Amino acid sequence: MRNDGSNAAGEVSAARGVRSPAPPPRTARATPGSRGALDFTDVRETNLAVVLRFVRHHTPCSRAEVAAQTGLNKATVSSIVTELIERGIVEEIGASEERRIGRPAVMLTLDGRRFVALGLEVNVDYLSAVAVDLGEREVLSVHEPFPAASAGPVACVRRLAELARSMMAQLADQSRRVIGMAVAVPGLVDLHGLAVTEAPNLGWRDFPVVDQLRAELGDADFPVSVENDANLAAVGEYRAGSLSHTPNLVYITGEVGIGGGFIVDGSLLRGSNGYGGEIGHMPMLLGGPRCGCGRHGCFEALVGTNAIIRAAVPDLAGDSDELITDLAPKVAEVARRAACGDRHVVDTLDRVGNWLGRSAAVLINIFNPDAVILGGYFVPLATWILPRTHRTLAAHVIAPKQGGCKVALSTLGFTAAARGGAASIIDAIDTARLPLPG
Repeated sequence: MRNDGSNAAGEVSAARGVRSPAPPPRTARATPGSRGALDFTDVRETNLAVVLRFVRHHTPCSRAEVAAQTGLNKATVSSIVTELIERGIVEEIGASEERRIGRPAVMLTLDGRRFVALGLEVNVDYLSAVAVDLGEREVLSVHEPFPAASAGPVACVRRLAELARSMMAQLADQSRRVIGMAVAVPGLVDLHGLAVTEAPNLGWRDFPVVDQLRAELGDADFPVSVENDANLAAVGEYRAGSLSHTPNLVYITGEVGIGGGFIVDGSLLRGSNGYGGEIGHMPMLLGGPRCGCGRHGCFEALVGTNAIIRAAVPDLAGDSDELITDLAPKVAEVARRAACGDRHVVDTLDRVGNWLGRSAAVLINIFNPDAVILGGYFVPLATWILPRTHRTLAAHVIAPKQGGCKVALSTLGFTAAARGGAASIIDAIDTARLPLPG
């Protein structure tokens, strides 16, 4: 959020005491501050976002509290609140019951039910979509099996567009309007959030996801972006997971591909070119099994879902050179055999827990996060994986008591990345990177 302290054309507030959550996808960095000199429109949009963000984090609150805590004067706050009410974003909920001298304060809360953000996800064997309103309340959610790896990028985007159109139609019937869309993909995404540079497990390379999706959607009048799935899953955990607003966390996907999303001091860490977090391709075992990226001994080749199925239930794995699809029933069978005491399966999952612990120990030693969150197919297998993971962490993390880091399982299921995509649009509005709807 731009802030140069100017009030020549209005006021710009630092919103004291309000932490800005994880930033949005790159293409959601919208108009405020893009024209050089700060003009009245910039200031107004920035102050609208400041007030909205304060109401979100301190609801219910009064106009006087907004002014006192943000540094905006009372007249500006009153004008902005009136506009937010007219736009259907904030509503008055009556007078405060707190005893005070003078007239009781009229309290404000976030409404925002008219507007929704849409997050979509492509993964090797499924598609997900989640819609949330401005209050980040889930409105719609879809998760369906889909052979994305074999279907190819064009067919994937076409099906994503069908899902999006279906959801938008349902939302329109509820008098709701989509204000932005973010797509999660398991691969490298270009710095502008427009195209997938490389997604080995999907077989995509230099594919213009945003252009293709816009062409399929036709008349979409809202911003569209694409982002790495682990990054958006980390945002989803930070905004809506069981450990929400944990300032330093690592999310590890438990899919065919293994990726990492890093929240550092409340912000998503992307790296200089947006390619950070590719922990699945850390070299872990010299001469180890071949990875989907073409290298050998990658972390992903040891603990990815394909690797687990091939090692634990080889009778279900098929040709060793082919990517395994229809993962859910195969993982369920791994869990069933482990629960029945199948020694081979239990030992295999124990080895997975060891490699997972070694990798997590590296991340904890480097970043000292508050939490490492495991998602995807790690969750249904956690009973047999986590005991060894914890023992390995204890042996390899140098800080006492793992530096205060806890290992937790995601509660967002297979919609974590889609949920994060929707949340990233809301955050773009909170931080004035996208203008408020209305």
